[in-house]
Amino acid sequence: MRKIIVIEFITLDGVMQAPGESKEDASEGFKYGGWMGPYFQNDKFLGKVMEDQMKQPFNLLLGRKTFEIFASYWPQNESRWPGINEAYKFVVSNTLTKHDWKNSIFIKNDVVEEIQKLKKQNGIDLQVWGSSKLIQTLLQHDLVDELWLKIFPITIGTGKRLFAEGTLPAAFKLTDSKVSQSGVIIATYKRDGEVTVGSF
Repeated sequence: MRKIIVIEFITLDGVMQAPGESKEDASEGFKYGGWMGPYFQNDKFLGKVMEDQMKQPFNLLLGRKTFEIFASYWPQNESRWPGINEAYKFVVSNTLTKHDWKNSIFIKNDVVEEIQKLKKQNGIDLQVWGSSKLIQTLLQHDLVDELWLKIFPITIGTGKRLFAEGTLPAAFKLTDSKVSQSGVIIATYKRDGEVTVGSF
């Protein structure tokens, strides 16, 4: 059985929209695209963490918008992420059914059931990058096994959030944490049962 690992860049207030560049996702009038850029420019440790994570074996589980962003860039820049062209890309989309990018497989109907089937298979773990709408579905159906988060020391106040309408009560265990020289918290969480409550 393989895991689904959500890998995201988020602000202190949980915004995950368009961290990479201004035109990445300007939907709903979002004006802060590229908000993580200044941190990567001056933080070698953060870059090394990303490099190490991208070297691990992976397949991808993506929403359509993120897939299209990836498909427009990575086939021509594989040296920056070795193996991405050979990795299987499982894409949840109501509109796309095929694409020239190698090993792209599209999921349209019975999305939750198909993802559950993927999880039950033996194979390489599935990494989710971006894909804000898909993540809400995964959270709503308790399909996320791990969160690999980079939490940036800024607030934006608007935009798509990691934990939005799909979030259910769930406990997670912190298994690793680091702080980069620019103040970015790198935290790994594993799903860890139900939420418990008590008096304080």
